[in-house]
This record gives sequence, structure tokens and C-alpha cells, in this order.
Amino acid sequence: MFYVSTRGDPQRRAFCEILLEGLAPDGGLYLPKAYPQVSDAMLTRWRGLPYAELAFEILSLYIHDIPPADLRALCAKTYTAQVFGTEEIVPLRKLEDGVYLEALSNGPTLAFKDMAMQLLGNLFEYELARRGEELNILGATSGDTGSAAEYAMRGKKGVRVFMTSPHGRMSPFQQAQMFSLQDANIHNLAIRGVFDDCQDIVKAVSNDLDFKRKYRIGTVNSINWARLLAQVVYYFAGYFQATRSNDQKVSFTVPSGNFGNVCAGHVARMMGLPVGKLVVATNENDVLDEFFRTGLYRVRGAADTHETSSPSMDISKASNFERFVFDLLGRDAARTKDLFGAQIAGKGQFDLGEDALFAEAATRYGFASGKSTHADRLATIRDTWQRFGTMIDTHTADGLKVARGQLKSGTPMIVLETALPIKFAETIREALGMEPERPAGLEGIETLPKKVTVLDADKTLVMDYIASHCN
Repeated sequence: MFYVSTRGDPQRRAFCEILLEGLAPDGGLYLPKAYPQVSDAMLTRWRGLPYAELAFEILSLYIHDIPPADLRALCAKTYTAQVFGTEEIVPLRKLEDGVYLEALSNGPTLAFKDMAMQLLGNLFEYELARRGEELNILGATSGDTGSAAEYAMRGKKGVRVFMTSPHGRMSPFQQAQMFSLQDANIHNLAIRGVFDDCQDIVKAVSNDLDFKRKYRIGTVNSINWARLLAQVVYYFAGYFQATRSNDQKVSFTVPSGNFGNVCAGHVARMMGLPVGKLVVATNENDVLDEFFRTGLYRVRGAADTHETSSPSMDISKASNFERFVFDLLGRDAARTKDLFGAQIAGKGQFDLGEDALFAEAATRYGFASGKSTHADRLATIRDTWQRFGTMIDTHTADGLKVARGQLKSGTPMIVLETALPIKFAETIREALGMEPERPAGLEGIETLPKKVTVLDADKTLVMDYIASHCN
């Protein structure tokens, strides 16, 4: 299995080459040259496997440069009941007829990002030890990626983490999870701006090839293929729990801002997982919903990016979206490069609404979308608690609200849970008039000493900080 860039870089690379790299040298994102196909016999064999074994089977289709015994050991080390709280790792809960919640938030930082980040930390440590090298990870977070990355990488040999986040725009609990870490290899950089400013800095630094090579810059954002690949596994796990035979289909609704989580579902569907719809749920920052309704992809500026009660989705430039558009355009790298390079840089948008290929977003690829507002969020949290005794976080509420508009009789709808309610306690109090449950060991986390540096939204300042902390 070799990987190609969405923007046409001619070199084909193996998994471990791109594991430590992030963006391709031409600024594109990596995808496999072709998606491996799963047969009915494979699905039957995988049905009922423990999660770690399922992860090994799926990852083996994409990774040929890690010995199978080592890869199996890495999966077994990552996906344990001790780390994720249950033997199922991602247990499925029936909420009502035809609607399920897939629990992805039982890891160390109480968010779905742990599902991939815990594996990524082990993969990084393994490959760096094999090479005798070090890696400086530069990331951007709107809330959950940062803490998941830092908890996965803290104390790892050969790894430093430089995590940017929008100053003052995460929940107090999210900030505390990151900023309270005192590990020497963890660096928090709060950027004066919005998440898209942070993401732009990460991409700009990654595109500075001299700096990237000199300081061994890697990424853990979902632009990193390894992280997205790890997320593919829980789509298969959810499918197996919701069905009894391989001739059944399921649909998934995914709260989405950066398009990474739902892009993993796209990959699973392209592999042959029997998926009906992939429903993209946005909040008031509805760039993705606008595209799937109209074909217009219109990036918003910082002033037009709303600060909402589902802050991890306060994103107006979906960095993973390029992977799907590459597939939508028949893997036309030159056209993809023009759309995400020249047209976004020049006009801040592109429009595929009149393109015949756009209709395939729904018919061929199964995509649908919807939008949820603060009022929807409160109503859904309240309704889910009153009717089912289940407390959900704000992003999961966005997903559940949108999912109900996309139900099809006979096809289970799985809503991906994204975080535990404690991470967004203020909105839970507003909706329910009560405090969300706080897992043991996290009492008083907001009062712990914080280690964070505040910087203006300037890539040079971030590069200077990295350079001064790599000695």
C-alpha cells in the first residue's frame, strides 16, 4: 500500500514515511493510492472480534512497513479496558427505535479524539525508536484534539508537542485539561484569534520545507493520515454492533467541523462497509452544510466565525475536506490543487453546484447534512435527558438533532458521541439546571496551575518559539 498527495506530488510513499510527515511536500493531503476492498467473507470473519483485533485487521490493509506482530502488539497495547473503560471500547447504546449512540468518549480526555490519538502516540514512539530520531509535533485544536494529543504524547521518548489553540475560546474544562499539564515535552501556545488562525499557522509552518526538515516537524491533526485511519475502525465496530448480517445497512451522523471524523466514515464506505447515509451535522458555523446543500464551499473569516456552545465545531475552513473533494472529482489532482490553492487563496470559495459530479456527493457517496443552533442544542439535551435518562454533550446534541431529520425506516442511524458532558458544563447547566457528572480524578482540574504561552496569530512567532525550545 502506497500513498499519493491530493495535489499531485509524483512520489509514492509508504505508511511510516507519511506517519511522521503530515502534509505532503506540495501542500496536499495523503490518501491511499486505492482503497482496499472488504469482502463479505472478511466482514463475517471480523464480526465479533475484540476491538484491538479489529483495529489490527483494518490497519493491516494499509500498513506494509510495520511487521504484523509489531502492529498487532501496538493495537493490543492501545485498545484496553483499562484505558477506555469497557471491554467493547466503543459500546453502542440504543436510544430509541432506529437511533443509537456510539460511545467514543471513554478515553483519558473524555473525547472521541482519544480513539486515534492513543494509537498515534504509540505509533510515533515505535517508529522514532526504530529510526533513532526525534519529532516535534505542531498541532492546532479547537478543544479536544489538543488534550487528546498531549495526554497521548506526554512522557513519550523522542517527542515534543507544540499545541496551538484559540485564546479564550475553549471551555474552562478543555483549557484546564491542556494547560494543567506540566510535562517538559508539552508546550501550549494560546493564539489570539480563532481556530482557523491556528490551523493556518500549522499549515504555513508545515509548508516551510526548510524549517520542517531542520526541526523535524510532524502533525497530529486529522491532516495526518494515520490518525484518520485509526478512526475508520470504530465505523466497522459500530456497524457490527448494530447489525446481525452483512446484508444490512446502517447510517451514521457525525458532528463535524474539520471533516476528519466523517472523512473516516467516507473511507470505511469506500472500502465496502454497508453504509447508507453519512450525515454531516454542523453548528452555526455551517460551511459544510452549505456545501452539501448547494455545492458552494465558502470559507469564513475570523469575524464571521461564530463562538458557540459546541466550540469544537467553531471551524470555517475544514482542512480534511480536500480528501473528499479529491475523490469526488475522480482524483483529479490538478483540479483539486486549483480549488484548494488558487481559488481559496484568491476568492475564499469555490462552487461545484453546477458540476455534474456534485450530485454524486449524495447518490454515490451517501452524504447528507444539517445544521443545529444553540436553541436546538438545549432542546435536544433536555429531551434526551427527560425521555431516556441520558445526558449528552453539546456536539452530540447537534448530531442527534440533525440525525432525526435523516432517518429511514429499517436502517439504523448511529450518532457518534463526541465528548462527555462535563467538558461543556455551562451549557448543561443552562439546559438541565444541574451539574454534569465529573469522572473520578478530575475534581478541581480548573484550579490547577497552568502552563501556557499567549502569542499573536503570526507563524513567525510560533516558529521562533519552537526553535528556542528544541535545544
